[in-house]
Amino acid sequence: MKKGKTMMSLMALTLMAGLFSGCSSNNNTNNEGAKNTGSNGSSTEASAAPADDTAAKDIKGDITVITQRTDIVDTVFKEYAAKFNEKYPDVKVNFEALATYEDQIKIRMSTSDYGDVLLLPTSIAIKDIPDFFEPLGKLENMQKQYTGVEERAVDGMAYGIPMTINFNGIIYNKQVFKDAGITEVPRTPEQFLTALQSIKDKTKAVPLYTNYAAGWTLTQWEADLATVAGNRDYVNIGQVASDDNYVPGQPHYELYKILYDAAQKGLIEEDPTTTDWESSKADLANGKIGTMVLGSWAIGQIKGLATNPDDVGFMPFPTNADKVLVPLAGDYNLGVSVHSKNKEAARAWVDWFINESGYPTTEGGGMSPAIGAELPEILKQYEGTEVTFDTLAAAKAGEEGWSDEIDKQAEIGAWQPDFKKRIIEAAIGNRKESYDDIMKDLNDKWKAAHAKVIAQ
Repeated sequence: MKKGKTMMSLMALTLMAGLFSGCSSNNNTNNEGAKNTGSNGSSTEASAAPADDTAAKDIKGDITVITQRTDIVDTVFKEYAAKFNEKYPDVKVNFEALATYEDQIKIRMSTSDYGDVLLLPTSIAIKDIPDFFEPLGKLENMQKQYTGVEERAVDGMAYGIPMTINFNGIIYNKQVFKDAGITEVPRTPEQFLTALQSIKDKTKAVPLYTNYAAGWTLTQWEADLATVAGNRDYVNIGQVASDDNYVPGQPHYELYKILYDAAQKGLIEEDPTTTDWESSKADLANGKIGTMVLGSWAIGQIKGLATNPDDVGFMPFPTNADKVLVPLAGDYNLGVSVHSKNKEAARAWVDWFINESGYPTTEGGGMSPAIGAELPEILKQYEGTEVTFDTLAAAKAGEEGWSDEIDKQAEIGAWQPDFKKRIIEAAIGNRKESYDDIMKDLNDKWKAAHAKVIAQ
């Protein structure tokens, strides 16, 4: 199992332009800094992979690539290495997969032995990145090639490239929709609930699978807040400016009202407490489930279990906003260890993996971070439509991190499963409180914490 990474603010993009740039990142269990110096003490920059095969054959050495993908390290990654060696025959690529990546790599990085190529841990402060990673190039140049490189930049230098650009919304089974007589992707909450009811009435599939028991799966809903708002400024700017984020008409209220209404109407699994994440992927893939709220990182996993992979589709989260905005976020960034003894070979792997392996749109399940790359097949139905794919706007200067800080002080847990479970329990009658009771409680907590944070 591979989960998606926390939502990041990246460069803006739309489908029409053809350019590309929630929940904590885990895996299959999702400022200014010091000047970087190489192992010899001199200022260095990992050289870009050569463009021609002649120069490529001059690159030699053994490298170790550390990954979080324990599910494919012995299969797909070995195939990647074989293809890489067609271009770089004198580079030997070794792989190590960590089951709990963040925890394990943190221990490894207390030494100088943490491979040659690895994912930049989210636990490392931005300002400290140059102590551990080799610069990949000047930020202004890298931004012309890739989306998202500014998120791990220090002093005008880029230190990582996103492995993929994730998008968030609803993964659905097209055949189930067809069997239910649904001919168009629902745009509004009302249309979505009507579609779920049709699935219940006309098929044997579970209309909306919440994956309640897994817990973390419920946090995926929060990634769709910007879609409900219809505004890329809302998450880091709009809600920070407001005292009332959980009242009728506000995005948080409208977002989770869909979850409540679906559960209250019996449009979710019969017994949410007995859900199973692993089996749910196969059930969605093969028509036993109609929809699940997830990020694009799950698409490849679900398609891989489908008898007919083309049955697996993606739709934007339903919204009453004037425009349909699908939020984008960078996944883990790939970088080169400052301690690598074969930095040129390590950088060659990074460039090849991002640009030539196909990982970003296949196993990564998202969009390629390379500017101008082709759209994933699953999104081509939205070309020329009102659907816009965009990144979140960064917070205002001086307000960085306020949204998370207010949430933390309020103990709401926007990216935790607790209040989502509470909503489901209330909707199915296991709690004696209404949706409005829950939202009022959350809003009161937000209001009190908001006053404290803005007063700091």
